Amino acid sequence: MLELSSKTARGEVSWATRLRNGLGKTRSRLSGLFTDRTVDPALFEEIETALLASDAGAEATRFLLAALRQRASHGGTAEQLKTALRAILAELLAPLERTLDLSGKKPCVVMLAGVNGSGKTTSIGKLARYFQDQGLSVLLAAGDTFRAAAREQLAAWGEKNSVAVVAQSGGDPGAVVFDAIAAARSRGIDVVIADTAGRLPTQLHLMEEIGRIKRVIAKAEPGAPHEVWLVLDANTGQNALKQVKAFDDALGLTGLILTKLDGTAKGGVVCAIALARSRHPLPLRFVGIGEGIDDLRPFAAVEFVSALLD
Repeated sequence: MLELSSKTARGEVSWATRLRNGLGKTRSRLSGLFTDRTVDPALFEEIETALLASDAGAEATRFLLAALRQRASHGGTAEQLKTALRAILAELLAPLERTLDLSGKKPCVVMLAGVNGSGKTTSIGKLARYFQDQGLSVLLAAGDTFRAAAREQLAAWGEKNSVAVVAQSGGDPGAVVFDAIAAARSRGIDVVIADTAGRLPTQLHLMEEIGRIKRVIAKAEPGAPHEVWLVLDANTGQNALKQVKAFDDALGLTGLILTKLDGTAKGGVVCAIALARSRHPLPLRFVGIGEGIDDLRPFAAVEFVSALLD
């Protein structure tokens, strides 16, 4: 059974530190509010301001403040309020954390989508290394046939990871992915990761095209794609919610990847996504920090909350 653990032993302390540094902007706004002060209306107003500034959005901010007021004990300390906020955030984000199970699927086909510049191709290179670290063989499909730079970038990641890349100059992206799946099947590859061209949710013809690519994958491998992930740039703020809805409507997403948590990101958008999808949670499969090949790890709710508050 190919079950991928939510953590890897290698570099775990370093990863926690890097995540904390990446969310430093949000943490600096939030954690300082709870030091040696009285719990009063002014504190709640400052918490509200900090949450909005962290890209949590109006709905998630209202939700968190209401829950926090409910749990705030009369005469309690600011530190106790911080403990309550930590628990509320952990509960909100817990449904986004889910173990990834690829058992019974060979090749397992993972399809990635996202807007231009979201970090999709870079995330594929990092995913290839992550899956290899789990003992899985990987093949990459350069389904972004519109940008030569994307093919070159994916080829560079393939070389760095010593994995094969199926690509062609121009042409039909569906055909590239079809060929990649056939190659993976013949070589006994465990995981195929398929890149697709970046597109905006408002580009309806391109959204229809990506749906067609998904249908081609299903013809190439029954039951595929087994995973369809949307790559989100952590700096896009509330626009991420619109992206999630549009790509989910077009593709039926099975998970998200949040990239670029490297110091400029605010991180609160995770709260907005969790609340918006509370009835039908969409797993946040991975979070990415920096450009290093190991800078992508499975999302862990408690770890993320600690990076936000501690």
